[in-house]
Amino acid sequence: MVQGPWAGLPFTLAASPDKRQPMTQTNSLDPQDWTSLRALGHRMIDDIFDNLAGLREGPVWQEMPPAIRAGFAEGALPAAPSDEADIYARFQQTIAPYVTGNRHPRFLGWVHGGGNAAGMLGELLAAAYNANLGGRDHAGIAVERQVIHWSAQMLGLPATTGGLLVTGTSIANLIALICARTKKLGPASRIEGIGAGGFVGYASAGVHRCVPGAFDMAGLGSGALRRIAVDAAYRIDITALEAQIQADRAAGLQPGFLVGTAGTVDVGAIDDLTALAALARREGIWFHVDAAFGALLALSPTRKSMLAGIEQADSVAFDFHKWAQVPYDCGCILVRDQNDQLAAFSQATNYLAAAPRGLAGGQPWPCDLGPDLSRGFRALKVWMTLMTHGSDKLGAVVDHTCALAQNLAQRVQASPKLELLAPAMLNIVCFRYNDSAGRLDELNADIVADLQESGEFAPSTTIINGQLAIRVAFVNHRTEMADIDDLLAAIIGKGEKARLF
Repeated sequence: MVQGPWAGLPFTLAASPDKRQPMTQTNSLDPQDWTSLRALGHRMIDDIFDNLAGLREGPVWQEMPPAIRAGFAEGALPAAPSDEADIYARFQQTIAPYVTGNRHPRFLGWVHGGGNAAGMLGELLAAAYNANLGGRDHAGIAVERQVIHWSAQMLGLPATTGGLLVTGTSIANLIALICARTKKLGPASRIEGIGAGGFVGYASAGVHRCVPGAFDMAGLGSGALRRIAVDAAYRIDITALEAQIQADRAAGLQPGFLVGTAGTVDVGAIDDLTALAALARREGIWFHVDAAFGALLALSPTRKSMLAGIEQADSVAFDFHKWAQVPYDCGCILVRDQNDQLAAFSQATNYLAAAPRGLAGGQPWPCDLGPDLSRGFRALKVWMTLMTHGSDKLGAVVDHTCALAQNLAQRVQASPKLELLAPAMLNIVCFRYNDSAGRLDELNADIVADLQESGEFAPSTTIINGQLAIRVAFVNHRTEMADIDDLLAAIIGKGEKARLF
């Protein structure tokens, strides 16, 4: 039976003799009798669908109790088998109640997608077939290539476009940077290193943290990324950018990577991608667009023009697990000319040699287009999501969440107790409770923490012009206008209560 922090919870950690038959096939991990595991699997599926159907009734987030948390920090590596039903009971008691909560319609923090049931089933099927999409000639790679083709079509990129599905935009941005670095410094840089090549890049001051991180990981150093000031609309200042490029050239450096952001993390601003594309062409610089969530604007009938210029990019990074609602994780990198990916990542090895026929056919393999050799079948959950719902439906989700943001921003501006701190350009609203002469940053941070800990809502915070803001990001397809009513009532209620003490 369970000892320590988990004592008293309704599961055991070791197999009971009456629940498991002795194994006769000692080298196989398959059950001796599939009947009980099949029944448990059906029960799990039923529980999952019940859970999804009842999301709104539960809390958005719950903090793990100390005893549960301690249980994950203690104990020895399990050497003996345990009964699957007992393991599932442990999951239900100690894991399921304390996950992030981003499936919930009132999860409004950061930019997390809510997932969808068809994508969930795709993930189940992908795990069942356990295909390695690093290479070889099989259907999984055909599915991923179709998803890449659809993605390029969505953004107006040409038929020469290559790409990969990766963990997220952080890795997608890194792949794009390595392609640009190899293009600028030449193929010898893959063997000799970057040396004193003087490669530098450019992005707005509002760029996501993963872009300087990519410069760090690529061996260029985060200091090689110039963070350019933004204008009044939080877009990269083109004049300041041009001046920095010329200064770098005069210093003997090599401008090689220009990042346009389509949907900044703080306020959802979109750089002037058309102007950046023209500048990049003029200066001979690789033009990359970090469109982590903004890429899905291309499916919106009313907002796709906001992405004008993205079709001229040399590469684009975005996530399917945000606005497209695909279950985590699934990012995408698109490279305008697949040959640039091959130049940056392909390797010749005897044990992975191409063949004209058989399972070793199908070149080029995904491992020639990025850093991973072992890769899961991420494409299936994307494929099932797109096939089930269609691009029009996903575009409608984008429009709906942007409409929610506009509604919230208007109501914030109409309230004497609230203050809008930045324009709501897409689906993100930054504001604060401002009916107090006290320490507003501390007060608003407490309001957010109170909302999270109560399980009512889960917004996040950020800093806008030196002021702490309540940041509400509408991404989840389950969120409704009525949720805004309750959110504002909760924020104002907690703010007024704080004023009394």
